[in-house]
Amino acid sequence: MAGLGRKTFSPGDVLTSSDVQGYLMDQSVMVFAGTAARASAIPSPSAGMVAYSTATALQVYNGSAWVDASLGYGVASGTAALSTAITVAGTAYTLLTFTADSNLVVSKAGLFDVMLIGGGGGGGSWSSTANEGGGGAGGIAVATVYLAATTYPVDVGAGGAAQVRGFDSTLGSVTVGSTVAPTAVGGGGGSRNTQSRSGGSSGSGGNNNTTVVASVIGQGFAGGVGSGSLGDNQGAGGGGGAGAVGGNGTASVGGVGGAGISIASFIQTATTVAGGGGGNRYSGSSGAGGAGGGGAAGGTAAGTAGTANTGGGGGAGDAGAAGGSGVVYVRFKV
Repeated sequence: MAGLGRKTFSPGDVLTSSDVQGYLMDQSVMVFAGTAARASAIPSPSAGMVAYSTATALQVYNGSAWVDASLGYGVASGTAALSTAITVAGTAYTLLTFTADSNLVVSKAGLFDVMLIGGGGGGGSWSSTANEGGGGAGGIAVATVYLAATTYPVDVGAGGAAQVRGFDSTLGSVTVGSTVAPTAVGGGGGSRNTQSRSGGSSGSGGNNNTTVVASVIGQGFAGGVGSGSLGDNQGAGGGGGAGAVGGNGTASVGGVGGAGISIASFIQTATTVAGGGGGNRYSGSSGAGGAGGGGAAGGTAAGTAGTANTGGGGGAGDAGAAGGSGVVYVRFKV
């Protein structure tokens, strides 16, 4: 049961078993030889209980897990991650960069800042009835999480696949840092249908598109719309980016991909990610990719792929290009 708070006893008061349990036992600092001994003695802990273990030092039960009482930053490494020393706003961190599936090995439990960028959507490919929209950028999720000392799988989302002529493109895949970290959704694929596919930053529609699907809240902007009628001489919309909506297509030009955002405040280095792919106009000027890894549309040629490990959307074209893969960043104070 939960502790009863603090009570001032007066001479002659009767100390009941409930008093002993609620005022003393549930609010004392219990000492154990290790976590196994603690689990055996307290199989069903209550939120707020405090215990000292020789394996973990002082911890408090938060309602679902025993966590360090200080809630300081932990220490970790990655089995296939780049480790760099960075300084952001005067604070020193170790930054782990995961560009492919790997494992995060937490050697000391504590807090970790995580940033996850989903894979970008692929760009649409041209067909005889419509130009195609650019792929949407992958979503971005940022959080500070508590991680216990164990190994966590890190899955880096792939970009949406490149498509051959006449096919709508595919969504980028979801990036998951761990079971306790946030999720960054994959970008929407460019389409010639009446609405864009959903994603972190939605892919645009083709040149007969009149409806824009909003992106997942907080993870990007919607794609632009096409110019409104069928045929080679109508521009398709650009894919949405993390920082701006995709541009609308016109009768003469495909829409530009939406701009991405800078993540320098997280990784120190001036880096822009998650730009949308450009929308196509088969027989005219095609849209440029959005800043941050978005691929340009190709016109009568294939579109340009989104940049790897940025979550950039793929450019549309005679053949749609693949979206850029995602990336996972984990940092902790040193």
